[in-house]
Amino acid sequence: MAIRSSAKPNEVSRIGQRRQVVIPKRVFDVLQLREGDFFEVTVERGNLRLRPKRLVDIAEDILTPREAAKVRRGAAELKAGNSKPWRKVKHELAR
Repeated sequence: MAIRSSAKPNEVSRIGQRRQVVIPKRVFDVLQLREGDFFEVTVERGNLRLRPKRLVDIAEDILTPREAAKVRRGAAELKAGNSKPWRKVKHELAR
């Protein structure tokens, strides 16, 4: 993901305690990052490269809000000790 021209190309940051790197707010906002996001870290010709990574990179693997609600509801039912036969779950998912 490249930084768009709305961000300064040469932001400065520092390494803090426990090797933590602070990402400047402007870069954070331009890349639409969130706390807890993952990065691929590589070294190329002596330069450090941080590339935002999503755990699921394929759009087809992302749940719709409706599917996510069904998963949350099912997880809550399992936590409460309730379960359903697979054929009923499969039928509900197909709807």
